[in-house]
Amino acid sequence: MAKRGERTAACPCGTGRPYADCCAPVHRDEATAATAEALMRSRFSAFALGDAAYLRHSWHSSTRPDRLELDPGTRWTRLEIVETGQGGLFDTAGTVRFQAHYREGGRAGVLAEHSRFAREDGRWVYLDALPE
Repeated sequence: MAKRGERTAACPCGTGRPYADCCAPVHRDEATAATAEALMRSRFSAFALGDAAYLRHSWHSSTRPDRLELDPGTRWTRLEIVETGQGGLFDTAGTVRFQAHYREGGRAGVLAEHSRFAREDGRWVYLDALPE
């Protein structure tokens, strides 16, 4: 069930779609991310919304941290997908290179990462970051 404002509020992941029709169903476990890029977008939205439980749920069991505490002073503002490799509907692994923009202490910053994703129990999960 969509919360007040969810129907019209833009999804933080940058698709331009309302949050209620984009990442919200994935966050609520009513749908799964169809591709590695879709999972990356849902994870960015979870960071932007402070949903640590979803972030842990979408992390591969072999690399998932025991606890995850998000910094309330970091505001995630925009996601740029730079490139994707595999990670499609029929793949079992994929990569997404992205830039996540944020504000912290009044300053703008960018987190750049080349992430690996894999299917675990039939659904896409975040595995780890490739070394740059």
